[in-house]
Amino acid sequence: MEVAVKFPKNNFGKRMKSMLKVDFRRMFKSRLFYILIACALLIPILMTVMMTMMDGSVSVDPQTGVETVIHGPENAWQSIGTLPTADGAAMGGMDVMAMCNINMMFMLVAVFICLFISDDFRSGYAKNLFTVRVKKGDYVISKNLAGFVCGALMLIAYFIGSVLGGAIAGLSFDLYGLTAVNLVMCMLSKIFLMPVFVSIFTLISVAAKQKTWLAVCGSLGGGMLLFMMVSMITPLGSTVLNVGLCIAGSAIFAFGLGAVSKQVLKKTSLV
Repeated sequence: MEVAVKFPKNNFGKRMKSMLKVDFRRMFKSRLFYILIACALLIPILMTVMMTMMDGSVSVDPQTGVETVIHGPENAWQSIGTLPTADGAAMGGMDVMAMCNINMMFMLVAVFICLFISDDFRSGYAKNLFTVRVKKGDYVISKNLAGFVCGALMLIAYFIGSVLGGAIAGLSFDLYGLTAVNLVMCMLSKIFLMPVFVSIFTLISVAAKQKTWLAVCGSLGGGMLLFMMVSMITPLGSTVLNVGLCIAGSAIFAFGLGAVSKQVLKKTSLV
């Protein structure tokens, strides 16, 4: 009597579940992941405290004799974005806190993605993975999701660090006419905008493969093309409209660049 042997079908759901399980296990066991989260937490604390201590100090150019007065932060939320003042002007202007704030995390996540993906190709894991387990499209989706989670946690860590730094430095937490809802919408907008940058970094990383230096340089260069728009799209006065625009933009970028990343993996060598 013959017995028919049936092999379980390896459908998309099972492949993705397996791929995500592997990637998230690797991410949460990675030393790099925790180093980046720690950096995201400590950077705003150190910057806020140091800039507050330097507030009012004067530096003199020895060649021209021009004096420059260093202005520290006036408000804890300046680490998140630019606040309006009572007269409607922007607080802070183009100072250090305006340029080096939470938006730096959109570029810092590039380090995680580039090293995460290049390690797959350098070790030969990616080639073996595509042979026995998943398809190239599944790989791209999984990396985008892992990068999104890492980026979101870095933004949250930076927010916590900003609050702690403001409290340690004794800064004001006044929102100057804005509300807590605006602050929540601002953070949600930034989190949901993260896939735009993640998809760019993933595309460049799969194209560079094991060349980590090329992936990092290319990702930072590609990310800078959109970096200056982050503060305009996700201001402190964000509303539901900003969140919706970020979700829509992320969906378009993730789908479009994800498809391009898939084709790059199909058309190029995996070594």
